[in-house]
Amino acid sequence: MARHPATAVPADARAARRGAPRNLTTDKGGARVKILIYGINYAPEPTGIGKFSGEMGAWLAARGHAVRAIAAPPYYPAWKRAEGAARLWRRERLDGVEVRRCPLYVPARPTGTKRIAHLASFAASSFPVAMWQAVAWRPDLVLAVAPTLFSAPAAAYTAWLCDAKSWLHLQDLEIDAAFDLGLVPARRGVKRTVFAVEGWLLRRFARISTISPAMRDRLAGKGVDPARLTLFPNWVDTAAIRPLAGPSPMRAELGIPADAIVALYSGNLGEKQGLEVILDAARAHATDPRLRYVVCGEGAAAARIRAAAAALDNLRVLPLQPAARLNDLLNLADIHLLPQRADAAALVLPSKLTGILASGRPVVAGAAPDTDLARAMEGCGIAVPPEDAAAFAAAIAALADDPDRRAALGAAARARAGRDWDRDAILSRLEAEIEALVAAPRP
Repeated sequence: MARHPATAVPADARAARRGAPRNLTTDKGGARVKILIYGINYAPEPTGIGKFSGEMGAWLAARGHAVRAIAAPPYYPAWKRAEGAARLWRRERLDGVEVRRCPLYVPARPTGTKRIAHLASFAASSFPVAMWQAVAWRPDLVLAVAPTLFSAPAAAYTAWLCDAKSWLHLQDLEIDAAFDLGLVPARRGVKRTVFAVEGWLLRRFARISTISPAMRDRLAGKGVDPARLTLFPNWVDTAAIRPLAGPSPMRAELGIPADAIVALYSGNLGEKQGLEVILDAARAHATDPRLRYVVCGEGAAAARIRAAAAALDNLRVLPLQPAARLNDLLNLADIHLLPQRADAAALVLPSKLTGILASGRPVVAGAAPDTDLARAMEGCGIAVPPEDAAAFAAAIAALADDPDRRAALGAAARARAGRDWDRDAILSRLEAEIEALVAAPRP
């Protein structure tokens, strides 16, 4: 019997199908699982959520699964559409994944109100595309990636429409962060309403994953059934990111002396990164000829960081580097820098940590005790209170003075990356959970 759109299937037939397990070998046209990844960010964005979603899609496609993605044109972290990116809907193939690009509004300066419009524009433009995938392609799994929760209702409805299993992966607790960072007014009525809507959305998904134990525990505290929660951390390709045998070629390219100590921040130049402590540390060490600061990236705070750096001879700001140069960039560092704002520290486990550890260099991070970041980097660097500029600068100076300690912490970081953050190990566990979820009968 031919398969028809779910809306045309009699209710009793749909109910019977929901109660039966999926056949992963005969229901796929050759592929084991048909997976629809639904999220605003995707490859070829070089950092953040888009990088991980793109790598996940490519890895699953290489394993023989049929993978499609619904995403926006590349725009992050520069908050500007990539050159040549289409402004309307288009389809492309990328690393074995069929990607549907949906237009969106990209503000040059993303304030709170403009961010809401930005997210809502993608939710609106992607909704009909998701509905068409439900009717015409009928995926077995709809895997929504948040941010953004604006698209979560469409993802849940897409899964319901074609009797697929639904999975929500939370890279960030964006609603908690929006209130804590002051992006949304924290009025009692507003918070109550927003969290009630969030709770309703979370109940729509068969599986919910997130990247850190603390975020998982917070979701359980919101009432999510622990049986539906799973840990799906970010990862690093430890073969691609590895310690170099000698100095990074970027050192000579930038004219940095061989005996200088480089303190590097690489990543999003956003407002929740707490980058002011790097500027303060560079000012504190302005007369120390050994220490050179390098900041590399793009983002909402990039112009402000570049303006401040113009007055500092010991601070260089570099544009975002191509993926092919990431290992050279990370090996430029003698010390990696990972600042955080205090009001975001408990909600975020920075994805850049995996590459830092794999490069075999120590890290100085703003991390309160008993946070996921403090636990993840224990024995691999120095944790100081978030936004404590004096402590941050003192920790950098202490590592600059002690090459043996830097070497020991760097070796421990590399070992930690291989043990806890290896890409193939993490994605293999994800694949096993996807196959089990799709094969299981509905409750």
